[in-house]
Amino acid sequence: MRVLMTGGGTAGHINPALTIAKALGDTYPDCEILFVGAEGRMETRLVPAAGYRIETMKVSGFMRKLTPAAIGHNIGAAWQALTAGGRADRIIREFKPDIAIGTGGYVCGPILRKAAKRGIPVVVHESNALPGVTVKMLSKWATVCVSEESAKAYLPSDAKVVVTGNPLPADFAQIPKEEARKRLGLDERPLVLSFGGSLGASAINCAVSGMLEKSRREGKLQHIHGAGRAGYAAMCDALKASGIPLHADGIDVREYIDNMKDCMAAADVVICRCGAMTLTELQACGKPSILIPSPYVAENHQFHNAQALVSREAALCMEEKDLTAASLWEAVKSITDDPAKLLRMGENARKGAVTGAMDRILEVVADALKTAKQ
Repeated sequence: MRVLMTGGGTAGHINPALTIAKALGDTYPDCEILFVGAEGRMETRLVPAAGYRIETMKVSGFMRKLTPAAIGHNIGAAWQALTAGGRADRIIREFKPDIAIGTGGYVCGPILRKAAKRGIPVVVHESNALPGVTVKMLSKWATVCVSEESAKAYLPSDAKVVVTGNPLPADFAQIPKEEARKRLGLDERPLVLSFGGSLGASAINCAVSGMLEKSRREGKLQHIHGAGRAGYAAMCDALKASGIPLHADGIDVREYIDNMKDCMAAADVVICRCGAMTLTELQACGKPSILIPSPYVAENHQFHNAQALVSREAALCMEEKDLTAASLWEAVKSITDDPAKLLRMGENARKGAVTGAMDRILEVVADALKTAKQ
């Protein structure tokens, strides 16, 4: 079986694709997988590192502003959209896939449209509660797997939609907390894990920098923070100027958290954005969280993602406009200083976890293959 996988731009699109690819390889030993990603994006690093071949194409999304820079960007994006179709057609002709599977991102559009027009079955997985523009467009031809029932309302009524949940690696939530803490060299103090995505988020980095100053004076907490590729140098400079160590006194500031399974297992409280896959991880691990929705995503979908956890009292939500070092510190203390609240929020998070997502996605793939052969 030959599988064309596509999805990228962010870890929230790439990691589900890699998880699905691994499950397909385990289920179908003869499976050959080819990824298609956007040129210059993070999938070009993560996919080969996971052992898969990748082809790339030039593609980018449109900006909604009317500034000269945005107009220039959109002209380039329109040209890329025109040329991407030819590139997608060549990839499909040469690889000859039996099925095409996408997990979101602009790169999915041209490659999956071409696959559908060639009669190749298409499956799309949408991790967010609010489906993106690309997924809505592809729902004309694809079977769409969604994370939760509410997502159906945002897709055409005649679309083929299956509620599967979001896939996680089989061992993601299986690491005992004490084992993870031992691996990380932590002591008995509560651990606050924070990150703003692979590139980082300047507002979160700034607030965490100030919070670390306050926390270091008190000395009751430990911290692991992922500053992101774009924000790491600036955060290091800010911490050094304040006399805060990067890797001492219970503080560990990194560019990228590459052992997230251990860090998540060891954490007592997590500070993060509200990407759908991150929230899936929080619930699978039963972690209280302080969620900071990105104000820069389409249709404010991260805020919508967060509300499911907030409504169950599994998380606090702080909009970026209200985020300061002081407000973040108070939010952290409101949880870590109240053991009963800490336990209750963790239990509420775990109750929302949807298990068996990967099995349901594999069933959708098998059904699409079967239907295509009839």
